[in-house]
Amino acid sequence: MLSLQWPWLLVLLPLPLMVWRWWAPAQQTRAALFMPLIDGNSVSASTAPGRPALLSLLLLGLCWLLLVLAAARPVHIGQPLELPGKGRDLFLAVDISGSMNIEDMVLNQRRVDRLTMVKSVLGDFIRQRQGDRLGLIVFGSHAYVQAPLTFDLLTVSRLLQETQIGFAGQQTAIGDAIGLAIKRLTDNPVEHRTLILLTDGASNAGTLDPRQASDLAASQGIVIHTIAFGGDPASGGLFGFSMRHNSSDIDEAGLQAIAEATGGRFFRARNHQELVDIYHTLDQLARREQEAAVFRPTMALFYLPLTGAMLCFLLFIASRRLAGAAQ
Repeated sequence: MLSLQWPWLLVLLPLPLMVWRWWAPAQQTRAALFMPLIDGNSVSASTAPGRPALLSLLLLGLCWLLLVLAAARPVHIGQPLELPGKGRDLFLAVDISGSMNIEDMVLNQRRVDRLTMVKSVLGDFIRQRQGDRLGLIVFGSHAYVQAPLTFDLLTVSRLLQETQIGFAGQQTAIGDAIGLAIKRLTDNPVEHRTLILLTDGASNAGTLDPRQASDLAASQGIVIHTIAFGGDPASGGLFGFSMRHNSSDIDEAGLQAIAEATGGRFFRARNHQELVDIYHTLDQLARREQEAAVFRPTMALFYLPLTGAMLCFLLFIASRRLAGAAQ
């Protein structure tokens, strides 16, 4: 559909006719041609100003019409497109302390450490979040924003895969991770503030107490879902052999209190399948409904009449030159 953004400029179209109609022509005050004669007399031949040729008038009129049309900003408005009505703003906080190096997980029939398992499951979770904004926080003795909230899920996934155990220290600063998430989420609408925190230990570092951090998050309307990750002691291992795990240090009660204080949920993951199921559940919990937005693409077309006006003016100049050469 064609439309004009400034249609009121069309009132300028009759302006040249008004000037031509009411503007008085210049008066010739002296002879246009002086011809001396042999006998000493002279003859003056005056020429009255004539009107421009019809072709010149048509070209000038068309040039003005196209210039006014270009100034009115014509645009082409495309068919309405419905944008996705669902989306999420999520921050993921992942523990990369020294205890995440414990090899008590089985992935593809081989024993792996906890962080490798988290990367595998969380990587799939990230890649399926088309239309969502995700951010990534990693924490050990200190907490860092690895990726701010972004639609670039590929970059978030790559930064997660590049994360190594111990980059943020060997201890676990859960309170600082929550505090950093609060700082980054306070600029978002209340219903969009969600943090998913995964750890395999108890808070033993940092300057902010996790309970105080959770109270602050609750006051800001931030929902925190917590995941306690790690195997159980003497659980079945690879090929039926028993493995000893170090899961007694996980502060399940503290993580559950954080979730309850903010209106979130607490989860316990002991193996690959349980972790997959948890992130599937979180996928549903964190989903938010939005009113469907409609977008109509618009393309500016002012350059078409402007180009036409330039061509008409060039033709006008050429016609004047040809008319002058023919005289």
